[in-house]
Amino acid sequence: MTPRWLPPAEYYATLPRQIASAGVIFSDIKGRVLLVEPAYGAETWEIPGGGLDEGESPWAGARREIEEELGLDLLPGRLLVVDWVPPQPDGRPALTNNLFDGGILGEDQIASLRLDDGELKRSKFATCTEAVEMLRPHMARRIAVCVDVVDTGRTAYLENGFDPLGPGDVS
Repeated sequence: MTPRWLPPAEYYATLPRQIASAGVIFSDIKGRVLLVEPAYGAETWEIPGGGLDEGESPWAGARREIEEELGLDLLPGRLLVVDWVPPQPDGRPALTNNLFDGGILGEDQIASLRLDDGELKRSKFATCTEAVEMLRPHMARRIAVCVDVVDTGRTAYLENGFDPLGPGDVS
C-alpha cells in the first residue's frame, strides 16, 4: 500500500490528542512548598497551576494561573520538571505537566495571597514529609523531585512522577 499525502489540516486531525498543564513551585524561607486546596471535590491538595488554554504556552499558562489563583503578578522562573502522565481509564488523554520555579515568597507576598474564591479553599506551606500525606502519590513524587532540582540546578523529566531511568537517576 502506497501512503498518500494528506493536506496539513487532514494530517493534523489524524494525530493523537494530549492535554497540558503548568504549575509553579513556591516556597517560604523555611523551605516549605506552597500547596492549595481546590474547592472542586478533589479531596486532595495541589500546587498552584492548572490546564493550559488552547494555544497557550506552558510558561504563559503558569503566569496566568498564579495571577488567577493567588492574585500574584509574578514571572515564573526556570522549568524544573516535565512530568508526562499516561491516558487514564476514565478517558482522560495523556497529560504533560510543566512545573516552574516560583522562588521564595517573602512575608509581604505571603500576606497578600488572594485565593480564587470559586476555585480554591485555602493554602498552606508544607514540608515534603507533610506533602506526602496531603497529595496524591504521583504529585508527592513530583514535588519531591522539584525540591531536589531547585537545589541542584537541574531539570528533570518524569513519567507519572517517576524517573524512567530509575531511582536516583534524575535527568
